[in-house]
Amino acid sequence: MTTDSETLDSQILTVEQIQELLPHRYPFALVDRILEYVPRERAVGLKNVTFNEPYFPGHIPGRPLMPGVMQIESMAQVGGTILMQIPELKGKFFAFAGIDKVRFRRPVVPGDQLIMTVELLALKRNRIAKMQGTGEVNGQLAVQAEMLFSLID
Repeated sequence: MTTDSETLDSQILTVEQIQELLPHRYPFALVDRILEYVPRERAVGLKNVTFNEPYFPGHIPGRPLMPGVMQIESMAQVGGTILMQIPELKGKFFAFAGIDKVRFRRPVVPGDQLIMTVELLALKRNRIAKMQGTGEVNGQLAVQAEMLFSLID
């Protein structure tokens, strides 16, 4: 595992480093790389959307679309990488607790790269976090939302 200083000094997290931070595994590991990271502030993550995703055969046959809930979950996982790198939160688990102001602006389809920017807006008593996220494909806004996370004891 990387040390605190290695994680904070590195601007990029590989999929292996993401797996050290988050419990998600296939088919729910939805972040392939962290491209930028500012401690306690924001992260930019990448999801390579491939035709091999397990949901495409049923969503939608003949016109595969990444489900909106999967786009939101991808953004939430980028948010999780922010929380799990806060030293006093290491080893804790935050669950998705709410979502507001969700908008889907364009389809996300196989072959797209979903670039997600997630900002930490508030962290209350190290138990409740509020974040704002956007997802873009080719510079076009695809999804946006405000997300709440709650510490699970």
